[in-house]
Amino acid sequence: MSKLIIKGGRPLVGAIRLGGAKNASFKIMIASLLARGRSRLLNLAKIGDVELTRQIIDSLGAKTIPCGERTVFIEPNGLSSWKIPSRFGKASRSAILFIPPLIKHFGRAQIPFPGGDKIGQRPIERHLEGFKALGGQYQFKKNKIFLHAPKGLTGTTYRFQKNTHTGTENLIMLAVIAQGKTILENAALETEIDDLIFFLNSAGAKITRLAGRKIKIIGTADKLIGRTHAIMPDANEAASYACAALITKGDIAIEGARKRDLSILLEKIDQIGGKFKTYPWGIRFWWQKELRATKIITKPFPGFKTDWQPLWTSLATQMIGTSQIIETIYEDRFGFVEPLKKMGAKINFFQPKIANPEKFYNFNYQEANSKLYHAIKVTGPTPLRGARFKAIDLRHGATLTIAALAAQGISQIDNAQIVDRGYEDLGSKLKELGGSVRIVNHD
Repeated sequence: MSKLIIKGGRPLVGAIRLGGAKNASFKIMIASLLARGRSRLLNLAKIGDVELTRQIIDSLGAKTIPCGERTVFIEPNGLSSWKIPSRFGKASRSAILFIPPLIKHFGRAQIPFPGGDKIGQRPIERHLEGFKALGGQYQFKKNKIFLHAPKGLTGTTYRFQKNTHTGTENLIMLAVIAQGKTILENAALETEIDDLIFFLNSAGAKITRLAGRKIKIIGTADKLIGRTHAIMPDANEAASYACAALITKGDIAIEGARKRDLSILLEKIDQIGGKFKTYPWGIRFWWQKELRATKIITKPFPGFKTDWQPLWTSLATQMIGTSQIIETIYEDRFGFVEPLKKMGAKINFFQPKIANPEKFYNFNYQEANSKLYHAIKVTGPTPLRGARFKAIDLRHGATLTIAALAAQGISQIDNAQIVDRGYEDLGSKLKELGGSVRIVNHD
């Protein structure tokens, strides 16, 4: 257990270097189990989800061997178990992505129900129905998913009813081990998925993005050979420090930030009057004048990412006017609103009038909790004041940390270690940028 004690009111000034992307690091670790021989992965994120994935791989009999700064060898040859221990289910959603390597090596898999952040229901049927379309079978027993493919997997054309980042990655890997050609329709476009595709293709896969959110995969399971691969930089980390620079009226250079990963965020920052400049080495963000309110609707990439929405909400408390923020990806991603209101933020929930909500929202609207709101109005600028909170998930903790940096007085964030699932030493880096941050660790 740990906590952050933050005295707000100081501009953050300096530079940070991005680590490897969380949403590429642990997934490419899993993908390396599809190959024969050793893979060497560079620039891995130093975060909790990567460590959990490493533990799962080791528990299955394969080996993960540290071999340098942010680098690990993964040797799949020792895989000896098709069952992922239940203890890994609640801590992370990575378990479900082990289906492809376990099916390849054993023809069956036992997976605990996936966990992760408390942001609403995770629609795992988007993974499982795709697996079924490829010829697999599955059933549920006591919080576990049992999967098998008695006749192997066969390529097909499969359309995702709703856009899904992780589901697309799972189906790509399953299609790689299937016989023949697979076409995935309504596939996700995140650049982290492109990084996975690049790794698999370098290992011998045949994966091609087509126009109109389609991906073509030719099954090549027996031809994959381990490779060396450098993980892309973390766009979500970059977005976090960009918001931190603006909310504290600071100036942060982010080494490794890439325009193609952040295009819609940069567009919105320009709309509100924030400043940024791209360079070959990264992007610099700084505050120059009062920020103006705008409207945000989270959408599948290349739209405004849902992971950026909580951070943007904190920033919106310091904008002139009323911002509208509509969340379409997850049904319950406003858990941070009440803590922000406790700090003095002026935030009101509202339900936007949508003609076809089932199509508009990317979660399963008919199954969602009807009492939940999916949009807020944030009126600012509002002076924030320090308060004490308990972080309940990764984005919740990071959002309150960013808000605390702009608040007057002292804030305390308990359960802060949960932020380590997605950030590398967030408290230490904020301190190096000039923030008044004290990190208290408990055994």
